[in-house]
Amino acid sequence: MTALHLPADPPSTLSCYSELLAELRARAACSPAQCVRLQRLLHASNFAAETLKKHPEWLSQVMDDSDQPNGNFDARLAAEISAEDEEETFNRRLRWFRHREQIRIIYREFNGLAPLAETTADLSALASCLLNAALAWHYPRLCDQLGQPIGRHSGKPQPMVVLGMGKLGAWELNLSSDIDLIFAFPEAGETNGARALDNQQFFTRLGQRLIKSLDTVTVDGFCFRMDMRLRPHGDSGALVSNFNAIEDYYQTQGRDWERFAMIKARPVAWVGEGGTAAADHLMALLMPFTYRRYVDFSAFDSLRNMKNLISREVQRKGLDEDVKLGAGGIREVEFVGQAFQLIRGGRDVELRERRVLPLLTLLADWELLPADSAKHLADAYVFLRHTEHALQALADRQTQSLPVGDAEQARLAQVMGFDSWQGFYDQLAVHRRRVHEEFKAVIADPDDEDEAAEETDIQRWQDFLMGLHKPQQDADGAPAAGWLAEQGFDAPAEVYGQLRDLYSQRALRMMQASGRDRFDHFMPRLMALLAQESPHLETLQRVLKLVVAVLRRSAYLVLLIENPAALAQLVKLCAASPWIADQLSRHPALLDELLDTRSLYHPPNREELADELRQATLRINRDDLEAQMEALRYFRLAHGLRVAASEVAGVLPLMKVSDYLTWLAEAILDYVQQLVWEQMVARHGYPVVAGNPVLAPEFIVVGYGKLGGIELGHGSDLDLVFVHDTELNGYTDGERSLDNPSFYTRMGQKIIHILNTQTISGQVYEVDMRLRPSGNSGLLVTSLNAFEKYQRNEAWTWEHQALVRARVVCGAPALAARFEALRVALLCQPRDLTKLAQEVVAMREKMRTSLGSGRAQGFHLKQDAGGIVDIEFMVQYAALAWAHQVPALVRYSDNIRILGCLEEANLMAADDVASLIRAYKAYRSTGHALALQRQSVTLDDSQFCTERAAVIDLWQRLFGPVTETQSPG
Repeated sequence: MTALHLPADPPSTLSCYSELLAELRARAACSPAQCVRLQRLLHASNFAAETLKKHPEWLSQVMDDSDQPNGNFDARLAAEISAEDEEETFNRRLRWFRHREQIRIIYREFNGLAPLAETTADLSALASCLLNAALAWHYPRLCDQLGQPIGRHSGKPQPMVVLGMGKLGAWELNLSSDIDLIFAFPEAGETNGARALDNQQFFTRLGQRLIKSLDTVTVDGFCFRMDMRLRPHGDSGALVSNFNAIEDYYQTQGRDWERFAMIKARPVAWVGEGGTAAADHLMALLMPFTYRRYVDFSAFDSLRNMKNLISREVQRKGLDEDVKLGAGGIREVEFVGQAFQLIRGGRDVELRERRVLPLLTLLADWELLPADSAKHLADAYVFLRHTEHALQALADRQTQSLPVGDAEQARLAQVMGFDSWQGFYDQLAVHRRRVHEEFKAVIADPDDEDEAAEETDIQRWQDFLMGLHKPQQDADGAPAAGWLAEQGFDAPAEVYGQLRDLYSQRALRMMQASGRDRFDHFMPRLMALLAQESPHLETLQRVLKLVVAVLRRSAYLVLLIENPAALAQLVKLCAASPWIADQLSRHPALLDELLDTRSLYHPPNREELADELRQATLRINRDDLEAQMEALRYFRLAHGLRVAASEVAGVLPLMKVSDYLTWLAEAILDYVQQLVWEQMVARHGYPVVAGNPVLAPEFIVVGYGKLGGIELGHGSDLDLVFVHDTELNGYTDGERSLDNPSFYTRMGQKIIHILNTQTISGQVYEVDMRLRPSGNSGLLVTSLNAFEKYQRNEAWTWEHQALVRARVVCGAPALAARFEALRVALLCQPRDLTKLAQEVVAMREKMRTSLGSGRAQGFHLKQDAGGIVDIEFMVQYAALAWAHQVPALVRYSDNIRILGCLEEANLMAADDVASLIRAYKAYRSTGHALALQRQSVTLDDSQFCTERAAVIDLWQRLFGPVTETQSPG
């Protein structure tokens, strides 16, 4: 902050100001600059002046003019206290230490030597230091009297953990703040003293002694006012609880305001054996209560209710001029940050930042807040906190209320660096107005933004839906259906039946009051939007499937209430695609993706996908496999939804859809391979080759089929083959050593486990390994030499056909290059064309018989004559037949580019190539559309007659007549 102006006259609140200043100057032999700073200190704080009058010997330690913070409190306090001290002496030394350090912090704050972050961090560290010192002093003495507390199940001595809440937990303590604390210990049990005492009684006594040491006001003052009301059950609850009791309380009775409090909670002190581990364990227990695993927009409603309660209290107590609780005050800045933390912190670990200023920077970086808004809030927060400190430094009193007397106002303005009260107050008003505007923009009730006409429409729907609660007088519901017809619904009787079924759901009747309120708030908005945008029975059915799925998790309804644009996207996408509707119903967390249409309809490219995945997993412990798997599942689902939404909106053409879905799989496979490598190395060490550890995996993942051909669709599985190139007789260099082949086999198993395992969020991908050498009976991971041997000596023709569409999707670059060279060599072998044609046709007829539609009148888009597989088989045949003449034919693994190479090499007529590409694209585009509509790929026989005829004609020219009965109608 800007250093304050010097007063023209000595402050009237301290009559001895001039004498004290002169005495301290003489005692400390101050330089001119230090004299000015000392004068500023005394002007800013009567508490400092009065305390230094009693302890002038502290002055040299108080006047800290260094450029660096000096917060090593533990070492300085340890030099001043002794284990031999009596309790009264010990408590006095704590208070003196606190006062001296408090004055040093004030001196630095109001002379512009310390930024706000340093001041608040120093104050927080000072509180932790005193808490730890008091615990360390009392704990052994209590153990000597009562015995050590021992866990009933573990049989180990029990530590005590002190959770700091609020500003202490966030490293943002102010100059005269209460410290909000919760005391906890791990296990119930008894002490091992002569007379056994329940552990809870032991720790209650320890807590009481801790409070007495720091909170009690003596002739020497106090250290910190300690507020224990945030503990489970508040004042009526036990002073200290064990971890099981705490976890049970928050799981069964925890309220929204307690979630807000837990955002800033952190262990600030502990004592006893295993204290550090216990502190970490306690935080892990509390995390699921604080942060929901899904995107939780109920936080807005809860924060709004809390703010309304605070506003009423402000009005009742006349606290409008309170810089913390008043409109545009510190609390509103904190609420803006907390809203985003509670909404997204369960999934985005980085947002669990406790400090306000770094959090605002994050929100701007992530584009959750506009950059200008974040800057305004940050500037205002710094100004408001400095004002708060100026108010509290005066008398070491907890206050955030602006003064009313002229002299007090002038003094505050001077301390804040202003010439007049009006100048200060005008600047304060600017900051408060900006904060309140930003607060309203984030926390505002969506009803405030509805137009009157929309409100009337919603009210009419609300009245109609309320009628569904009442016994229906007319059995057929004709009047209700008639009203629905007037609203434009195309099947009003069926729509009425769907709504009646919804309102009779047992899950709806069993909802808690808050959830039912959310439901009743949501449904009129949904129905009004459906009537306007998509008044169709199918759309209603799809959306109601989602509604039923989230009845027990009504926070998702709040997300849609709070974000009308997201609700509009939900209706639009459900109308366009039952596949998308099903995805949203099965995975409601994906509703978060509807919030930003910029990202929803603009899926990232290959490089951006890899970077997004890296960011999404950046803060997840690499050893936390469950969290990694959940993050990967959400990532795949979210980006799959983006691609589907872009496809149904016409933003992405067919080829781009396949590109994006393939890039998504590649990004995930690359990440999973690296993750598994790190975990394997941590457990078993590096594989050793030629006596040296290999520091990067000699391992590749080969994609076959649609992945290899860059043709993935929605819901496609992955055909994979794993290949390594390591010294077969080598071993890893870790304590749990494995032979190298087993190392890579386990690596392959772990990759499949991460991708294939069904969790609450489903699979990442279904993995098919049957194309590896010898199929299911072969090794899961094969060496490159073994792969070559099998392909040259044992592989069937269909396996070489599959190799046409194979490519390395991730892994060691050098090994990938060797594999590709081998693939080309294998595919470029000269072949007996008659035998090749016979084997290709035999395999095709076998597939057509077992997988085709089997209908005289019908066309299976993929398997029937003239369909997709015929085109693929012709392309594969051509590549195997002529690659020895034109190696460029097997340079690519996708059908479109291979067809282009055939035309360039004059191996296929341009008209034939164009016909095949046109048919292939049309088939695949229709297949994608049918998948998104959840419709069968067996079409009416009258469809695609021209395309089928062209494909069959070329097939007959290559192989002879089609042997099946089906032909284009």
